[in-house]
Amino acid sequence: MPKMDGLEVCRRLRSDGDVPILFLSSRDDEIDRVLGIELGGDDYVAKPFSPREVVARVMAILRRTTSRPPVSSQPDGIVTHGGLTLDPDGWTASFGGAEIPLTVTEFSILRTLVSLPGKIFSRDVIISRLHGPGFAITDRTIDSHVRNLRHKFAEAGCDDLIETRAGVGYRIGACSGAG
Repeated sequence: MPKMDGLEVCRRLRSDGDVPILFLSSRDDEIDRVLGIELGGDDYVAKPFSPREVVARVMAILRRTTSRPPVSSQPDGIVTHGGLTLDPDGWTASFGGAEIPLTVTEFSILRTLVSLPGKIFSRDVIISRLHGPGFAITDRTIDSHVRNLRHKFAEAGCDDLIETRAGVGYRIGACSGAG
């Protein structure tokens, strides 16, 4: 890298937040790998490397970093977003106090979307969060579950549960009840 090395980039990123960091480097000495991890890197891969291995390591890092509880989570584990309430321990969802019966897949999709309210999740990412990477399921199955979720919540008065970003994916809506 021309102006600073990867270790300095890692230091700066770590001082600003908790972004996942994977080192890809031609430096393969043990001291370089240890230093990269000690400075805050989540993993270190030295050249030559297999692209499949890099993808697997990235997926492992993302599973660890994106499965953290959402900021809106309360001490008892209950998550609220607008009029939506999720109880992960009880596997229940409600809107405006009315419980909405959901399948396990529907609940898991909703929990995924509400975990990072500003993030748009692609269908592939949703599938990976539900079943793990490489699971064979058509992305149109996700569309069907989203359609069912919208219908169930619309009957309870929530017309803005899930937003679609054409060509990209889905994100949680305002859940205010007005669509």
